[in-house]
Amino acid sequence: MSSIDEAKRGSAEVLILALLEEAGDTGLHGYDLARLIEARSSGTLKFTLASLYTTLYRLEERVWIRGRWVEKAGQRRRRYYRLTDNGTKVLATQREDWGRFVAALSQVAGVRYA
Repeated sequence: MSSIDEAKRGSAEVLILALLEEAGDTGLHGYDLARLIEARSSGTLKFTLASLYTTLYRLEERVWIRGRWVEKAGQRRRRYYRLTDNGTKVLATQREDWGRFVAALSQVAGVRYA
C-alpha cells in the first residue's frame, strides 16, 4: 500500500464533509462525490464506490450527514447526502486539525502545499 493510499483513508471524512458543505441543501450522491474528489485532486485521490459508501454510512450513523432518496424519471433512485449542523462543527475541527498537520509536515519534512 502506498503512502497516498494511507493518507487517502485518513482524509476521506474531511473531503466528503467539505464537498457536502459546498453543495449546500442540494446535496450530492456518492458517485458525484467520488468524481469530484478525483477531478479536484487531478486523479491523485480515487475512492472505490464501496469504500466511499462505507464512509458515507459511517458519517450518517454519526449524524454528520443526512441522506435522502431521490427518484427522477428515467433514472434509477439515488441517495443524496447533505451536511448536518453536527457535520458543520466536525468539519471546522477537522480543517483546523488538518491545517496543523500540513504545517507540521512542512516544518519537519519540507513538504510544501499550494
